[in-house]
Amino acid sequence: MSDVQAATDQLLAVNLHENQSSIKVTESGPRSESENLQVTIGATVPTGFEQTAADEVREKLRSSCKISKDRGKIYFDISVESLAQVHCLRSVDNLFVVVQELKDYQFKETKEEVLKDFEELAGKLPWSDPLKVWKMNTSFKKKKTKRKKINENSSKEKMDNRQGDKRDEKDVKKELTDNALESHILDYYENPAIKEEISTLVSDDLASCKDETDESPREETAPEVLKFRVTCNRAGEKHCFSSNEAARDFGGAVQDYFKWKADMTKFDVEVLLNIHDNEIVVGIALTEESLHRRNITHFGPTTLRSTLAYGMLRLCDPQPTDIIVDPMCGTGAIPIEGATEWTNCYHIAGDNNPLAVNRAANNISSLLTKNQIKEGKLSWGLPIDAIQWDVCNLPLRTGSVDIIVTDMPFGKRMGSKKRNWNLYPACLREMSRVCRPGTGRAVLLTQDKKCFTKALSGMGHLWRKVHTVWVNIGGLHAAVYLLKRTPQAFVHSSEQDGERTPCSHPTDCTEQVETRHTLLLRFDAPLPVLKIPAFPLDGIRQQHLPYFLITPHTSGKKGKHLLNISFKTVVRLSGNC
Repeated sequence: MSDVQAATDQLLAVNLHENQSSIKVTESGPRSESENLQVTIGATVPTGFEQTAADEVREKLRSSCKISKDRGKIYFDISVESLAQVHCLRSVDNLFVVVQELKDYQFKETKEEVLKDFEELAGKLPWSDPLKVWKMNTSFKKKKTKRKKINENSSKEKMDNRQGDKRDEKDVKKELTDNALESHILDYYENPAIKEEISTLVSDDLASCKDETDESPREETAPEVLKFRVTCNRAGEKHCFSSNEAARDFGGAVQDYFKWKADMTKFDVEVLLNIHDNEIVVGIALTEESLHRRNITHFGPTTLRSTLAYGMLRLCDPQPTDIIVDPMCGTGAIPIEGATEWTNCYHIAGDNNPLAVNRAANNISSLLTKNQIKEGKLSWGLPIDAIQWDVCNLPLRTGSVDIIVTDMPFGKRMGSKKRNWNLYPACLREMSRVCRPGTGRAVLLTQDKKCFTKALSGMGHLWRKVHTVWVNIGGLHAAVYLLKRTPQAFVHSSEQDGERTPCSHPTDCTEQVETRHTLLLRFDAPLPVLKIPAFPLDGIRQQHLPYFLITPHTSGKKGKHLLNISFKTVVRLSGNC
């Protein structure tokens, strides 16, 4: 709090030094205006998780939220003081400020008349307050970019300290102080105790923006012309026009109204024209790229969006001290998002692919480095670990996990539909073993709904389906299943048959597991039958003494020495059969 107070005092001192008379205006008129300025913010969210995003808005912003009829959009009212907090929402992809919402809009019968109405609509909209919010948002983004550059420069100067410092010490202190101030503004939820300072600084920022607007005609004879573009998102079948035609005519009217310059790529302002059946929403974009690009730096073939990962985690309602496991983590999007938001839980990321585990570890390391640069000091780390394992044979004790959240193979880019028929039942069975009976939860994402439903039907005594969320991922219709672990204790396959017929073997007999494995190996000579003892995992099935029985079958051309080895896992029970 002392750093924030010192930064605030320095900022006020600079303002007093520049123009002492403007302080009274900042404290009275513009500040009260900023407190009374209410705007409607629209946000795009992952389809199916609109309710989850609305709950986050109500929880963090204390604002009412409305879910749009158009899937994947929500709307909520805020004051401009909460603008920085809006960018901290974890479940939204893109943000925009609503200029006006037109419900039950009556389209004309012909295309020419409809496009003519679009041209007339541009001059009738209330652009003033949304443009103020856009300007404030732009100042936030400039501060964030400046902060990154200052941190990068400071880190480089520390490395090149032997060559001498080229900057003045006072300038360095000023930049670091401003950096700390802007960091507190943009990272509200990492230190919620500075709410009052944020409100004051946002009000001062709005006042300074207004003062700059009033003084700009005096200082500049030829003000800079903004560049803009219009993006039309249309849904509905009863429209006699296309999205491009609506954006073209509406954009032409906006250009005539503001005298802006149209630019489709290097634009300053993006005007949104959202049309859903008979509803029209005009807005101004507040984000240049999706907010889901926040954690992952090393991408894989099927990297999950951070916003979707947050929605899946929020479905299972994590509690402090919960152990949350992603047994098929890929690049680690789900556990990294969980470790960032739910720091009181312990997260484990695992995968059978060493490349995936390496990507997850690199993403964790990148996020730690980012946090250290942002905070300007060493970080305590994140409550997360990455490990390589087999999802069908997890090195975890029975009933030791509270929550399982994972993105299962769709059978498209990873795996295959055919393999899923064996993989899904084995995964559900192993998850039921490690998940805590009675209180354990699982949130599983898959596009292979037929295979998953079949596998779940055979696990009715261990898993109970609570809720299903239908989502759209890259054009694929997938489902997120929320499962609840039943109180029934897990029973190993070797213990399920309690009344086995006694055999005549004098010693312990073996019970073969139905799973067969195939390996293609290269040897210099034929391989005999092998009986290899398996190393027992720590705490896993200690009542069993497993070993592998491998029977080779030679295949291929002679002289190649390629062996197609098929084997079964054989488990020897500790007692007599």
